[in-house]
Amino acid sequence: MNMLSLAEMPEIKAALNEGWQLTLVPIILVAGVIIGKIAQSMLGSSAKRLKNQGKSDFLQIFLYDLSKPAFLAIFGLAIFLSRSGLKFSNEEIPGLNLDPSTYALWSKVAQAVMALAITWFVYRSVDLVELIMKKRPKDDDQNGMEQMLIPAIRKTLRVVIVIIAGLFIADNVFNQDIATILAAAGIGGLAVALAAKETIENFFGSINIFADRPFKVGERIKSSGFDGTVEEVGFRSTRIRTSDGHLVTIPNSKIANNAVENVSMRTNIKRVINLGLTYDTSPAKMELALQLIKDILAKFEPINNNPDLLPRVVFNDFKDYTLNIMIIFWFSPSDYWDLQAVNQKVNLDIMRAFEENGIEFAFPTQTLYLKKDNI
Repeated sequence: MNMLSLAEMPEIKAALNEGWQLTLVPIILVAGVIIGKIAQSMLGSSAKRLKNQGKSDFLQIFLYDLSKPAFLAIFGLAIFLSRSGLKFSNEEIPGLNLDPSTYALWSKVAQAVMALAITWFVYRSVDLVELIMKKRPKDDDQNGMEQMLIPAIRKTLRVVIVIIAGLFIADNVFNQDIATILAAAGIGGLAVALAAKETIENFFGSINIFADRPFKVGERIKSSGFDGTVEEVGFRSTRIRTSDGHLVTIPNSKIANNAVENVSMRTNIKRVINLGLTYDTSPAKMELALQLIKDILAKFEPINNNPDLLPRVVFNDFKDYTLNIMIIFWFSPSDYWDLQAVNQKVNLDIMRAFEENGIEFAFPTQTLYLKKDNI
């Protein structure tokens, strides 16, 4: 049997080691993917279980926010570990002998993936800040203000996190000159500012809204021709839900420059009724009608609870075909549908009282007088 020469042994060792390294790298990467998926599944299941049990909102959100970034972090760790297989080489056991720049690039990819995983987790963890702000004890005024600020704070934090992470990765991973990047961003920012004039106007409009607080989240407002309930106030726009169920987005610059009617802040609702009686109504019956209406209104506490705004009933006008009675009352508290319930009872009571006393409502009529000429 022919024996291999000593000169051939290093080449055989190098070939065997190269094959071992090329096999080890994908094994580590696949193992990283598998372990990452298992960790993601376990964390997600734990978060779901806590949610179903109604326990620890903070821990439940923390585990949910950690689940997906954990997969990416484990995969990044696998990339980092697999690089040692590429580097495994010495004088006794030759290996792949990769170029140093290739090895360095592999290391930077691993660092970038790990940095992205951490950034992703911090980005998602803004939900924890939102939860803390919502659960912090506060009075009604602070609650309304924070309900407006929370969405804006959430978006701002996430933008800042992304910017800081991008600069960190560029500086520490890829060794880019941050000063050059910021200088270029400053020059580009001027061009962007000129092109994004409306966006900047909306931003300052949102600052005016936060400072003046003309409304809060959950209140009903009228602005720019729309009537609805405020759902969210952002740095660019305000979203309101109309009574038709439509979601309307209004730029904050329009809200800041136009009148805003806060319907929810009204202390009462004014109701005006013009009631017409026929022209053959006698003065006595007119006085009776006025008294009947006053007696009916006096029975309803929500329209008599403010001594400065008591109901008014007056015979105020002779119209084309009616003797007009003007009825004014103020309803409080200012719930629209409670008003309609009381308004219906008032109308029915007036109809019954007028029917019992022979008082007739007017309707459009014409009286024609025909003159016959003598022949």
